[in-house]
Amino acid sequence: MSLYDDAVLVLKNYEGQTELRQAYLDHLADHPDGLWKACEAGHITASAMVIDPEQGRVLLTLHGKIRKWLQMGGHCEPADDTLAASALREGTEESGIAGLRLLPGGPVRLDRHHTPCAWHLDVQYAALAPSGAVEAISDESLDLRWFAYDQVADVADESVVRLLEAARARL
Repeated sequence: MSLYDDAVLVLKNYEGQTELRQAYLDHLADHPDGLWKACEAGHITASAMVIDPEQGRVLLTLHGKIRKWLQMGGHCEPADDTLAASALREGTEESGIAGLRLLPGGPVRLDRHHTPCAWHLDVQYAALAPSGAVEAISDESLDLRWFAYDQVADVADESVVRLLEAARARL
């Protein structure tokens, strides 16, 4: 199965956010290249909120280009077999944490937002950090920091807060 086919299947099986989900599906139907950064009309991205439920905290990155505290995530790559694999790769690369595992049940949210390169139609997962995880900042980040659940609203925008709420509801 191709990444495109996986994305369509994941979105068709995603429950909730009906209108936004359909917008993602329409985008893919209209743009066979809609998973790739080269698609100027926008592209599907995958992200992973890294959570440490044992300590009640979440790892956020201060994004180098956007200059906001965000979850780990970004563009799909040709080597990604699935959206989940893309989210896990991004989470691992940007957090520096080996052994992340995605919460079961597929994505926890969808979020469409404009970035310097185009519209991102983000498929958002949650990833559990292994016990004792130690983060390592990547070249894409200005900073990388753990925040207690109740601190996230003080540093991040509403999209990140909604993702955290959805991820915690899934825990």
